[in-house]
Amino acid sequence: MEDSGPAKPSASSPTRVQILHAGKAVLLDCGYGSMSTRRVADAAGVPVSQIHYHFGSRQNLVLAVLAEENARLLERQARLYGAEMPLWRQWEQACDFLEDDLRSGYVRVLQEMTAAGWSDEEIAAAIRDTLSGWFDLLADTTGKVAPRFGGLGPFTAEELAALVGAAFLGIETMILVGFDEETVPCRSALRSVGFLLRTMEEHDARQRS
Repeated sequence: MEDSGPAKPSASSPTRVQILHAGKAVLLDCGYGSMSTRRVADAAGVPVSQIHYHFGSRQNLVLAVLAEENARLLERQARLYGAEMPLWRQWEQACDFLEDDLRSGYVRVLQEMTAAGWSDEEIAAAIRDTLSGWFDLLADTTGKVAPRFGGLGPFTAEELAALVGAAFLGIETMILVGFDEETVPCRSALRSVGFLLRTMEEHDARQRS
C-alpha cells in the first residue's frame, strides 16, 4: 500500500479555530509588522508548533483570518443586495455595515494586509482575490438596478462598481489614519450618496405613477 503521507489538519479543528481567533486579536492589538507566531500561540494557549501545523506560517495564518471574515461579510452583503428594497435603503445599510466592520476590526485587518501586499506578491494576490468578490458583487448589483435609472450613462456595470468599491476602500483608509469628520467629511459624504439615490428613485416613482 502506498504511503499517503501525514494527515492534513482539519479546517474545523477546535485548535485551528482557537488559533484563528487569537490571530485576529493579536493582529488588531499590535499590527501585522509586530505580530509573531509566539504572541499568537500565547494568546491561543497552544504550542507554536500548532500554528505551523495548522497554517504553516504567520502569513498564512493572517490570510486565513482575512479569508474567513471576508467570506462571512460577503455573504451578508449578498443577502442585502438580494433583498427586495429600494437601492437607497441598501446603500444606507451598506454604510451601517461599514461602521460595524470598523468596530469588528475587519477593515483594520484588510488594510494591514493590503499594505503588506505592496511588497509581497503572494499577499497581494490574496488581497486581489478577496476584493474581487466584492467588486463582482457590486457589478452584478449595479447591472440589475440599472434599468431603474434608465441605464448607467457612459459607465459599464464594472466601471461603476470600481468607483463605488474604491470610494469605500479609500474612505476606510482615511478613517483608520484618523481624519475627523470636520476636516474630511468621509462618512457624511457616503450617506449623502444614499440621499441622492433616494431622490432619484422617488422622482422616478412619481414619474411612473
